[in-house]
Amino acid sequence: MAQALLNGLVQGAIYAVIALGYTMVYGILLLINFAHGEILMVGAYAGVVTLAGLSGAGTLESQGVVPCLGVALLAAAGVSGLYGLALERAAYRPLRHAPPLSPLISAIGVSTLLQNFVMLSKGSAPLYVPTNSPAWNEAFGGQGVVVGGVAVTGLDLLIVVVCVVLMTGLLLFVRRTRLGRAMRATSQDQTMAGLVGVDINRVISITFLIGSVLAAVAGLLLALYTTQAKFDMGFTAGMKAFTAAVLGGIGNVTGAMVGGIVLGLAENLGIHLLGAEYKDVYSFLVLLLVLVVRPRGIMGERVAEKV
Repeated sequence: MAQALLNGLVQGAIYAVIALGYTMVYGILLLINFAHGEILMVGAYAGVVTLAGLSGAGTLESQGVVPCLGVALLAAAGVSGLYGLALERAAYRPLRHAPPLSPLISAIGVSTLLQNFVMLSKGSAPLYVPTNSPAWNEAFGGQGVVVGGVAVTGLDLLIVVVCVVLMTGLLLFVRRTRLGRAMRATSQDQTMAGLVGVDINRVISITFLIGSVLAAVAGLLLALYTTQAKFDMGFTAGMKAFTAAVLGGIGNVTGAMVGGIVLGLAENLGIHLLGAEYKDVYSFLVLLLVLVVRPRGIMGERVAEKV
């Protein structure tokens, strides 16, 4: 049971970071960015390719795993950030005043395009993280530290720490910075925010950029956790994260974080108690039960935090 809780916390932290991208875009545009999962997948590929290149060049052994992971995270964030900006500019901005169904169809089209582009260019076979190198085994190999019968690995700690730093940093950014206030103002009323000098297009572009960077980091962490990146990994991760965002309260930053953790715990406890055959069903059952009791999600909708 304790091991399942730890696994749920690790996976839930990843879901929470991904869910933030959904909830930020929805908070401002009332749009579900169904291409968010593919932005995650592109970032995961960029990070794993970077790691594989560093491993092949011997840098993983000479410089250590942590600096190379930092480089891979930067590569993933940079590539996904550019894709996110291009997505907003080409697929969403021209349809900003179109009927609500139009940007939704555009998002689905971009999702299909990115998924097939990666499949055709990289192949359908998974791209594996270079976990067989001595440096990787030294950093993350073995059973980790056993505490109270629970095996805590270095990779588990890395994932949780990175996710907590990202979530805390985003909350501070939204609440304490001038741009964060502009994002909250845009979320509440775009027209009035524009009248008082807020550059709406800039705010929306930065929102997509931040969401894409968060997705890229979460995608690489997910690839490290599962040891592979695959062209269709964004679909499942995206659906889980979207479920987490709705579970916590769509448009609520704190709710996305809570929803991600709850979803990860529910999924792993279900696997532990009932088996892994229906692991994808458990999370949706939890969502259904929560929405029956609280239709707005666990945290509800708090306008001051909508981003």
